[in-house]
Amino acid sequence: MTEKTLNDLFYDTLKDIYYAERQILKALPKMARGAQSPELKKAFEKHRDETEGHVERLQQVFELIGKRAQGKTCEAIQGILAEGEEIMEEFKGTKALDAGLISSAQAVEHYEITRYGTLKAWAEQLGHREAVKLLDQTLQEESKTDESLTTLAESAVNAAAQKKAA
Repeated sequence: MTEKTLNDLFYDTLKDIYYAERQILKALPKMARGAQSPELKKAFEKHRDETEGHVERLQQVFELIGKRAQGKTCEAIQGILAEGEEIMEEFKGTKALDAGLISSAQAVEHYEITRYGTLKAWAEQLGHREAVKLLDQTLQEESKTDESLTTLAESAVNAAAQKKAA
């Protein structure tokens, strides 16, 4: 058996997040449709547009390392997205739905933040300077999205979720 290296791990993890981003692209429109708050709906739509850019950047990283852009099934993102679907079904039509959607979206963001942070560190170690820039750009956007979701939750959505329907 061939010894695996950090380079192999980098490529494998790149395939993982590429798959994840493409699954997220499919989930975001459903989440936007499910959101009751116009601000949350708008946030999901904005993040869908950003996610398209994330996929494009990942394709550039694959190119930079001389590999074909391809995904590898990511069980983690499938589980996180399945939990989000459950929340949408179980809380549909309730004041708590948007809080649940934000919680689900933040679980996705946190997964992405860990992946991009790790990939950036590995790209630095491997001397992939251009990849570092691309991965960092996405990492910054994911962090900003997470912060925006927190602000939205704390400023209105969580309080609204606490109230009983009239």
